[in-house]
Amino acid sequence: MTIRALIDTDASAFHRIRRRALQEEPEAFTMMPEEMTPVEALTERFKAEWSGQNAFVMGAFDTELLGIVGCARERHTKRRHAAVIWGVYVTPEHRGHGLGRQLLLDTIARAKKWTALDQLWLDVTTTNLPARTLYLSCGFQVIGLRRRALRIGDRYYDEEMMALDLR
Repeated sequence: MTIRALIDTDASAFHRIRRRALQEEPEAFTMMPEEMTPVEALTERFKAEWSGQNAFVMGAFDTELLGIVGCARERHTKRRHAAVIWGVYVTPEHRGHGLGRQLLLDTIARAKKWTALDQLWLDVTTTNLPARTLYLSCGFQVIGLRRRALRIGDRYYDEEMMALDLR
């Protein structure tokens, strides 16, 4: 198993696993599959935006991409002390073996290298108990609740806002 930051040549693999995540677990993500960026644009995003200076995506590989975690530093000056964890996903057939934990811990370690970063933020659907348990076990704390944050058809989902203090 290899965990590393994704690069532009990983855009197709990222696109496949991200689409799978959005299709199979719609209540866990704000984006719809049809709202995904095309592979060609993702390739450019990896080169320009997700190169590690202010954002990156970590991936876990065996022979294929099995899990992902994104991290992006806030852009505005008053929020540069924080970064957002997004898009956490491990394929169902590879869950339960610590892969999600290792991806998250590697993401946290990489983000800590950014100068003057004090906090990591993330949102988790309250019904996603495995993800919620993982985040809490890695030191994240609940700092708020967004009621009815997502709507899928006629059903609403609440999201907890979580933070991890790095200092």
